[in-house]
Amino acid sequence: MKKLNVNFNEVTDTTGYLFSFAKCLSAALHHSQHAGYADDIVASSGFAFRMWIAPDLCPSATSIWEFKKQKCWLENGGLTCAYIERLWGEESLEEECRLAAIEIIKQSIDRGVAAVAWDISGCEWGAIIGYDENEEVLFTLKINGKEDRIPYRKLGKLDLPILSVLAVTGENGKPQETILTDTKKLAVSHLYGEEWCDNVQGLAAYDALIDFIRNKYTNDFSWNLEYYLGTYTALKWYAWTYFEKYGEINLANLYKTVYASWKAAFDIKNTCDISDQSVRDQLISLLIAAFTAETKALTEMEC
Repeated sequence: MKKLNVNFNEVTDTTGYLFSFAKCLSAALHHSQHAGYADDIVASSGFAFRMWIAPDLCPSATSIWEFKKQKCWLENGGLTCAYIERLWGEESLEEECRLAAIEIIKQSIDRGVAAVAWDISGCEWGAIIGYDENEEVLFTLKINGKEDRIPYRKLGKLDLPILSVLAVTGENGKPQETILTDTKKLAVSHLYGEEWCDNVQGLAAYDALIDFIRNKYTNDFSWNLEYYLGTYTALKWYAWTYFEKYGEINLANLYKTVYASWKAAFDIKNTCDISDQSVRDQLISLLIAAFTAETKALTEMEC
């Protein structure tokens, strides 16, 4: 049996809703020989700049994208990784992909790095922190911080039966200056909504969310709104601190405004009666302020 000591204690999550893939990846890196990448990777992989909004504020919209892009996005941030997936319509590959994924996971654990896998936390990402070859079980860390275990045979066959496993294998030596330049390019692509997604994305997500708050919100959507505000607030923090760390003062100041606006909106949602139109107007004003600042950031990153 091999099991790593991994937790979320060193991962900054300012709302408790940091996107599960980013949170698990950061935790895996914090507790490995690649700890220097643990905070940067949330921004340099592009996750800090991505937004998706479903018409009904379904939380699952945040987890719908071309999963295999994870590999190149992490490599953008200076890491190398192994990745395997098995999606809908690929049932004939189930056993082959599952066995390959388990091998990737075991090799990663042996290197001292937790793997990140889909559906470990109930239709959310989670970390795989160990394995027992004799019992054929994987030890997991759910997004709520609780540990669990799953049989080898259940990998990729849980609540939403698709397989997606990523493991960091090393560092590619990419210079930090190049990482920064390429991160801006990736951010621009995300803000323009250029990745595949079934939902409204990028800067257009602001209008979709504002329209929902203004015209469609009822208390039935209270938690959905909290989830969206909490997810993107926590991600924006990483955009702000990434640019601050590498001396991009203008971008850092813009994203500080973006983050502060989202955080204020999140706090209002948790402390005020959102059924009151005047409170919803405050949320809308804050989101407009964030949109204005992030649009300016997009223009600067295009230069």
